Amino acid sequence: MGEAPVFSVDDLQNGNGFRCAGFSLKSNGSGTTTVIGDKIYVIDETDESFGVKIYDKSTSKWVIPTVRGIEPKPCKGHSAVLLNGDRILVIKKGSSPEDCIWFLEVDTPYVREQKKMVGAEVFAWSKGVIGYNEKPVVISGPSGVGKGTLISKLMKEFPSMFGFSVSHTTRAPRGMEKDGVHYHFTERSVMEKDIKDGKFLEFASVHGNLYGTSVEAVEVVADAGKRCILDIDVQGARSVRASTLDAIFIFICPPSMEELEERLRARGTETEEQILKRLRNAKAEIEQGKSSDIFDHILYNDKLEECYESLKKLLGLDGSTVANHQISPKGIDLPADYSVSKVDNKIIINSGTAELGKASKNLIVLDVSSLKGGSPGRTRGLQVYTVDSFSDGLKGVNKLS
Repeated sequence: MGEAPVFSVDDLQNGNGFRCAGFSLKSNGSGTTTVIGDKIYVIDETDESFGVKIYDKSTSKWVIPTVRGIEPKPCKGHSAVLLNGDRILVIKKGSSPEDCIWFLEVDTPYVREQKKMVGAEVFAWSKGVIGYNEKPVVISGPSGVGKGTLISKLMKEFPSMFGFSVSHTTRAPRGMEKDGVHYHFTERSVMEKDIKDGKFLEFASVHGNLYGTSVEAVEVVADAGKRCILDIDVQGARSVRASTLDAIFIFICPPSMEELEERLRARGTETEEQILKRLRNAKAEIEQGKSSDIFDHILYNDKLEECYESLKKLLGLDGSTVANHQISPKGIDLPADYSVSKVDNKIIINSGTAELGKASKNLIVLDVSSLKGGSPGRTRGLQVYTVDSFSDGLKGVNKLS
């Protein structure tokens, strides 16, 4: 947290240090204020961190909130703009292009949920990302149905398009297993805290150890410009469906229980007791997969190649539709000094000296009208444009590639 607020209580009460409610400007070189009703939100910087405080004008008291998410690294100052009353856009100065846009969430669904759990004020940081990635794909199905084979075929045919999230576990590594490759190996206390903080999409206890898929593990795949595939059971899929992750849910079903039993026995890898247990579990999973509102699509794996073609069609990879696979730009190359203003859902970053209404070729526009996601993951959907002129609103807008 910051040492002391950049602005005095008198300054905040009198309105000094900011232009108007809902929009804040850099002041005194290291902090910003944003006004929402009777509360003044102060983002303050030190050499070590960002600090977040609230000054409540109705009680004349400071509140130090609990902060969630991955906090941004300190920079050489920042600007801040309120968006729709639920989050503050923070533009870092002197930062790398991929690290200059962040969001501080003050009233998003995730923050409201955390407030109930903590019983106090909560903020959450989320890194801003330009553009979108394809929705992650959640694939479920009973053991022996062939979902692993289908996923392998996808990965082989489209190696640069898909990627797996690396799961977390509290068990110790085995043999040649490497941390961050086979699993993220972690302490139980750490994973339990992260689960409580909403950082996991799904988790389960297996033989006394915790296993789970973190939000960050899925985001890392998207950061690499790939579409994440999650191979999880029905209960895990149910948890992911209840989370904030916007994904496509596909259930792979056998043509019949008799065919599934035949496939399990043909593998020759389980004992009779294990086979019977898998069949009991499969029956329950199939019933849930067909009757629940978890899954968007159900595919029957009667003939492997036909099922695979159907899977590709669902994902827009069969040639009949154009896949919207998009690798986002790395970031925004901001000038050393600039001013910030707001027009509707567009944030105008001006590094020139042109006056309003006169031509300027030094404008960068951030379109924040279609944001998706947020803490504890990334905030995606930012669009970036250059502007040839700034007269009577935005004109001559050119989207950056």
